[in-house]
Amino acid sequence: MADRRTPAMQFFKPKLIECLRDYDRRTFFSDLAAGVTVGIVALPLAIGFGIASGVTPAQGLWTAIIAGAIIAALGGSKVQIGGPTGAFVPILAGIVAIHGYAGLALATVMAGIFLVAMGALKLGSLIKFIPYPVIAGFTSGIAIIIFVGQLKEFLGLDAQMPHHTLEQIWTITQHLGETHGPALALGLLALAILILWPKKWQAVPASIVAVIVPTIVVVAMHLGVQTIGTKFGGIPSGFPALTVPHSSFAQIQELMAPALTIAVLGAIESLLSAMVADGMIETRHDSNQELIGQGLANIVTPFFGGISATGAIARTATNIRSGGKTPVAGIVHSVALLIIVLVAAPLAKFIPLAALSSVLFVVAYRMGEWDNFAELARGPKSDFFVLLLTFILTVTFDLTIAVGVGLAMAGALFVKRMEEITQIRLVTPESELELGSDSIREKNVPEGVLVFRIEGPFFFGVAEKLESALARALRVPRVVIFRVRAVPAIDATGLHALEIALEKFHRKRTQLLLSGVQPQPMKVLFHSGFVDRIGLDNICANIDAALERAREILQANS
Repeated sequence: MADRRTPAMQFFKPKLIECLRDYDRRTFFSDLAAGVTVGIVALPLAIGFGIASGVTPAQGLWTAIIAGAIIAALGGSKVQIGGPTGAFVPILAGIVAIHGYAGLALATVMAGIFLVAMGALKLGSLIKFIPYPVIAGFTSGIAIIIFVGQLKEFLGLDAQMPHHTLEQIWTITQHLGETHGPALALGLLALAILILWPKKWQAVPASIVAVIVPTIVVVAMHLGVQTIGTKFGGIPSGFPALTVPHSSFAQIQELMAPALTIAVLGAIESLLSAMVADGMIETRHDSNQELIGQGLANIVTPFFGGISATGAIARTATNIRSGGKTPVAGIVHSVALLIIVLVAAPLAKFIPLAALSSVLFVVAYRMGEWDNFAELARGPKSDFFVLLLTFILTVTFDLTIAVGVGLAMAGALFVKRMEEITQIRLVTPESELELGSDSIREKNVPEGVLVFRIEGPFFFGVAEKLESALARALRVPRVVIFRVRAVPAIDATGLHALEIALEKFHRKRTQLLLSGVQPQPMKVLFHSGFVDRIGLDNICANIDAALERAREILQANS
């Protein structure tokens, strides 16, 4: 039967629709248990990430509720759990510090539009080509930023904290003598629970216990520490009001770079999480649909006071370990959070900020790619340099600069490696090292014919290498054969080098032949018109055909 879906529906294929076709009661109860568990785990994280991002705890919670449901319902993964994450903390806090929440709301909507466009254009698979040292570098840098950013609340300091991490470290060291003992004690208590609780009890998430126990201590002992209530006035129990983010052309221009950073970071985080999930449950996500789901979540959430959201690796893994099978578990996670907000919101005002800081300390530790520093240090020095540079720039400047410079450096190193791989050599029957039918060993190469072997991608740096190889010829040949059987790809730079070589040969009345052209280079040569200029007869299937063609040319010109 012919596919009757409209062009729009052909690329819009949420996993939820696929999973509901064979959905049964047993799967529902498994999703229900997993969703409730993840909802409980997500509660302190949503509050903590909201505070760390420069907004209120309620905004973090509603982001988890709304974005989590949309990502689950419209995304491309069966088990992805979405919401606010630590990866966004530095970029969101920076936007809030400069532009306020209004600027963040507009940037989030713009980022959502970018994500939907990326998914619609099927760019999801391209994200995996971002070099791992860049990802590891900025991930570890974000972990440091989160850790340093939580030290003020953990120590109970009353100092005004600057925006940049290095300035924060300096400010904290100057105010260490003002450490508030009760806040520090509560933070250490929460940290001890987070470390020790999972070793003996795993039925109840440690993060919840690490928040509840210090809260009980605060209420029972009437400790004068900073809580959600004292700093934010608590968490409203009603639904958030619908607000339309204000926008102007000037604002859009100003927020373009931050919005692109949010989009790229969200794409990387969500697709990495989906890949981890695939490995755990042996399934396969739809990367383009996942980007569309993430984009729609980020477009809608700011209308309800939310912030940027993406797939959360830790919560997704918890969902899988708790028995989550389909996107229904992600929707249940949002419903569980909604019920908690509507019913237990008044109690949240007693939660001490020091306890939430401890939760984020553990998040920062787990998200940091610390082992990769030693691992990459033992590998290619260039990769380690990219890791180190991205890490330092993330901590000292900001994520936008770090990712941009990191990608630029990785790209430059890639160009250098490709240039090193490509080899152009003059070969003769005596100097030929290759064996087999494609070798010119023991073949008759006529007088006046030169054979050059080109190996590797024919693009970056090829013009200079080709010029040097041709200059090594001691005489002007009548025929030159370029053996390109080992050239998998050619780009505009390589094509330009061939064009220049062809022009020089024409001036010297030397005929150029190509031997063993692969499909991708042949397609480029045809579309550019190079085949018409060189002549189709002068593109030969193999070296034997090229040598035979060379003899015909020599005989015709004799």
